[in-house]
Amino acid sequence: RLEMRHFGVKVSIIEPGYFKTAITSAENLEKCFLSTWEKVSDETKAGYGENYLKDFLAGAKKMHKRCNSNLSLVTGCMEHALTSRYPRARYSAGWDAKLLYIPLSYLPSSLADVI
Repeated sequence: RLEMRHFGVKVSIIEPGYFKTAITSAENLEKCFLSTWEKVSDETKAGYGENYLKDFLAGAKKMHKRCNSNLSLVTGCMEHALTSRYPRARYSAGWDAKLLYIPLSYLPSSLADVI
């Protein structure tokens, strides 16, 4: 964003939370993850263990249930950034982005990593 300012280009960053899209689809995540899991060595699989695989897949399904289906929150941010006379530097779409990611970004990295 700051690098483009030198060229007279204003950049707004849109930071969405979790929304229901093809990227967050539990089925797509599971398919991609299992495909990758099959390609790793037996040593790596043993290092992570079968519980890791089960927990990851269960977590992906839980995450998908929490995803917001109202994509107009993101497109509204995009519209404002494109049409506003004075667009903001950052836009956060979704409750999780506003309540988790923004406060988290103000913490020291070491503390944010723990959380």
